[in-house]
Amino acid sequence: MVQALLRIETLSPDAKGQHRWTPLMEAARDDRVNIVRTLLSSANVNISNTHKNGKTALWHAEMRKHQNIIRFSSTMTGPLPLRLIQPGGACRRALYRNTHALEDGHEKGAANGVTPRGPVAIAGGQRPYGRHPKADLKPPFTCGITGKAYSLAEVLEQIELLARALASDLGWQINTLTDSWATHRLSGVSCPTSSSCSQLELTNLIKAVNYKALFTCTPLLDQTLDAAAAVGIPSRHVYLLDLPPQLDRDTPVLLSTKSVDRLIKEAHSMTPIPLLRWSKGQGARQEAFICASSGTSGLLFATYDGISNRRETEMGLGVLPLSHGYVLYTISFVSVYRGDGVVILQSFDLFQTLEAVEKYSLRRLWLIPSMITAITKAISLVNRYDLSSVRTVVTAASPLKQETSALFSQLFPNCSLIQAYGLTEVSVMLTLTDMDDMMHGSSGCLLPAVEARLVDRGGSDIHEYHRAGELWVRTPGIMLDYLNNEEATREMITKDGWLRTGDLVEIRLSPKGNEHVFIVDGIKELIKVGVSRRPERPTRTRITHKTFSNSTQGMQVAPAEMESFHMLHAVVADAAVIPVPSETAGELPLAYIVMSPLAKHQDESAVREELYNHVKEALSQYKHLDGGIELTDSVPKTISGKTKRAILKERAKTLVRERNALAEVASGWREMAEYEESTMIQVLDFDSDSDKDY
Repeated sequence: MVQALLRIETLSPDAKGQHRWTPLMEAARDDRVNIVRTLLSSANVNISNTHKNGKTALWHAEMRKHQNIIRFSSTMTGPLPLRLIQPGGACRRALYRNTHALEDGHEKGAANGVTPRGPVAIAGGQRPYGRHPKADLKPPFTCGITGKAYSLAEVLEQIELLARALASDLGWQINTLTDSWATHRLSGVSCPTSSSCSQLELTNLIKAVNYKALFTCTPLLDQTLDAAAAVGIPSRHVYLLDLPPQLDRDTPVLLSTKSVDRLIKEAHSMTPIPLLRWSKGQGARQEAFICASSGTSGLLFATYDGISNRRETEMGLGVLPLSHGYVLYTISFVSVYRGDGVVILQSFDLFQTLEAVEKYSLRRLWLIPSMITAITKAISLVNRYDLSSVRTVVTAASPLKQETSALFSQLFPNCSLIQAYGLTEVSVMLTLTDMDDMMHGSSGCLLPAVEARLVDRGGSDIHEYHRAGELWVRTPGIMLDYLNNEEATREMITKDGWLRTGDLVEIRLSPKGNEHVFIVDGIKELIKVGVSRRPERPTRTRITHKTFSNSTQGMQVAPAEMESFHMLHAVVADAAVIPVPSETAGELPLAYIVMSPLAKHQDESAVREELYNHVKEALSQYKHLDGGIELTDSVPKTISGKTKRAILKERAKTLVRERNALAEVASGWREMAEYEESTMIQVLDFDSDSDKDY
C-alpha cells in the first residue's frame, strides 16, 4: 500500500539574512488536525478561533496571506519514493478538497478566492468567474486574424441564446441533448472532433458517439454533410461556425444549413430556458449525473497554486486544436475560468504566431515540442519580432528533447519553459515542471493526488532510479471506462485501479534531490505526428525537417488502424506500420508492405505511389505515409502472430541512416553545382613549346 506523507517547510532568514526553506514538520497526510494546528501556529493564528478541523474562512484567509512563505511537498512511500513537489498549496488541495467557506452571502467555496467545488458553471454565470473581479478580466477569446475580441458578457449571452435556439430548432429539452457550453446549458454532452478527420473517420465517430447535431465551418462543410447523410443526421442539423473572411471560401451552402450567428439572432425572440429545479429530497431518489471521479472539476484543485499565486490576468496563445484534451483543459477551461484572454489562430504558422505574440503582448504560449523545435531553428526570423512579453511557455503531448529544451532556454532566458505529461484517460495531466527545480528533458514531478509505480516486463515493481519501466498511475481523475468497449477498459485499468500508461519511464534525481519523470519511449504503439497544413511529399532518399512545414500540431496514429486499412488494397498481402523520427514532426508513419502474388511483377515505384495515394485519398493528412513505404518479403511475427515491431524499428534506424547519408552526398553535389553556376570560370589554353613566350 502506498502511503502519502506531507512535508511542510517555511521560508525564514538564516544567520546571513538570506531566506531559505526550513523544514517545519512531516506527518501522515490524513493527520489533518496536527497539520492544521502547526500551520495555523506558524502563521500566528489563534487556534481557538478555528473549528477543530480548521475548516473556516479564517483558515483560508490566513493561508492566502502567508502562501508565499509556507510550502508543501508530498512524499509517496512505497516501491519508489516519488516525491510530489508542488510549492504552495498542496496541503490545501490534499486535505481540503471538500472544504466550503460561506461568507458575505457568497456561494460555498467562493469566499476569499477559494476555488469552488464541483464543475465550473460558466455557462450559467452563477458562480464567481475565477478569482479576479470582472473589471480586471481579459476578453476570453480574441480572433488572431481579425482582432475582434469577445467579452465575458458577450460569451455568456451567446451561450444562453444559442442554447435557446438549439432547444427550439432541434426539439431538445433539458436532459435530452448534445454539443459545447450551449449544450451543457441544456445538460447535454459535447464531443470536440479533430478538423483533420476524413469523411470516413467522421462517419465512424458519429456512429460510435451517437451525435445528434454537428457544428462545422465552410471549408469542412462538404465532408461533414456527407458524414451526416451516411448516419441519417438531416442537413438542417448541421450548423455553420462563422469564419473570418480571410479563412472562408466560396462554398455553396444549402438553404437548410443555418449559421450559429443566425441561431443566436433567432433566439432573441425566444423564451429563456428555465433552470433545472428539483424538489426537496429528489436528489436522494434520482441520479442527476454520474461523477466517476473528480475528473476535470478536480483539476481546479490540482492547479490551485496557478490560480491563486498569479496576481494578474494575462493573454495567452491558442494555436493548438481545441479538440485536444491538453488544450481543452488549459485554454478552454483553466484560462477562461481564471479570467485570462486567449488569442485564437487557426493553426501554427510561424510568421502568424510571432506576429500575434508581438501584436497582443502575449505572456503565455501553449505549445507542443515540434513547435518549439521550429522556433529554435528559425532564430533569424524570431529575432525580427519583439517577444519580450512572453514569460511562460508550456509544452505537452510528447516529450521535449533535452537539447531542444536547453537551446530554447538560451534563446529566451527570461521565459519559464514548463513541461507537462499526461493522458486523456487521466483527465489530462499527471506531471508538471517544478519551477524551483527544473531539469532539461524532464517532464516534471508528479502532481498532488497522483500515485505512481514503475513496472518491468515481468510485472515486478522497479525500485531503482535510471531504470526504465512502464508507468502505472492511480489518481482520482482516471476515467470511468472507454465508451462501449469493456475489453479495452480491462486492458487499460487493473482491478485495483492502476492505469497502465503504456509509456516507458525513468525516474531521475535532480541535483536538489527531487524525483523527476523522464519519458523514454512509448510502449504503446501510437505514433505521435506533427501535422502540416502544406505537406511536401518526401523523397525515398531522406526523411528531413523539410517533410513538413513549420505549421505543426500533435496528433496520434494507431498502427493497427493503418495496417488494417492497407490490407484492404489488392496489392498488399501483409503490412506493418511503425514510427520513424522527424526533427519537426516528432514521428512519421513508415509502412513495411508485403506484396501479394498478383503484384509481384509490378514496378515497385508504381506500387509505392499507388499505396501512398490510397492512404492520401481516404485518411487524414497526418496519417499519410510521409515516413516512407518499404517493400519487404515478410513481416517478422511472434508465434502468436503479433508483429515484432522492435525488429522493424531497428531496420528503420538503419534505413534512416542510409537515407540521410545519401541525402548528404546529394546535397554536396547540389551545392557544388550551384557554386559552379555562380562562379565565372576562365579557361586557359596552354601553348606548345614551339610558340613564343611573351
